[in-house]
Amino acid sequence: MGAYAVFWREMVILKRRFLRVLGLYTVSPLLFLIAFGWGMGRSLNVEGVGYMTFMVPGLIALSSMSQSFSIAMDINIARFYWMTFEEFQSAPVSSLSIVLGEVLSGMVKGMLAAIMIFVLALCFGAELRVNGGFFLFICLNTLMFASAAVITSMVVKSHADQASFNGFFILPMSFLCGTFFPLSRLPEWAYFTAKVLPLTHASACIRAAALGRDVPLVSLGIMVFYSVLFFSGAVICVKKASI
Repeated sequence: MGAYAVFWREMVILKRRFLRVLGLYTVSPLLFLIAFGWGMGRSLNVEGVGYMTFMVPGLIALSSMSQSFSIAMDINIARFYWMTFEEFQSAPVSSLSIVLGEVLSGMVKGMLAAIMIFVLALCFGAELRVNGGFFLFICLNTLMFASAAVITSMVVKSHADQASFNGFFILPMSFLCGTFFPLSRLPEWAYFTAKVLPLTHASACIRAAALGRDVPLVSLGIMVFYSVLFFSGAVICVKKASI
């Protein structure tokens, strides 16, 4: 019930901002699809498919990561200004329930962003397959980064710190993790760096499922590892913050 209360609060806020949120989730991917899909990639083929079809799974991984991680800013506002997060911590609600509620809300936002991109991509002519694995990998991706968002929101001391973390953690992954081009085109040092980052493996799994290819089991295992690691770390950080 504690997790449901936290989750319900976030969903009430999302409902009140729903149309604005949909617009936010649509504009940026639409620009990517127009500029890179139609503008640059109309005549390109990457890994045996058209560039639009190659790019969209990476764009889904990127956008679902960004929107699920965006709950870090919401939690910061709740901590530093509204003080509602302190009310959660002072209430008879476990740290696990708080984290679970916040992470689920981040997953909903990430999945909503992914669905919007998928619908747009179909309108642009991308050839993608929808199956259980496709949605499972998106869920794992949102779970990873929503959990990471809770960790960072407990660690940072101000919005400036949050912006710095986004610049050093989220922004590099947006361009280095196989979202817009194959990792094989990176320099060796960047290739091995990208292999450590979680979004690389999310992009690989989502793309494999969307194109009907064999899922890279190593990448799937790494996604599960990061999900467990980040979620456990989030529970520990929330528990320490309440002491």
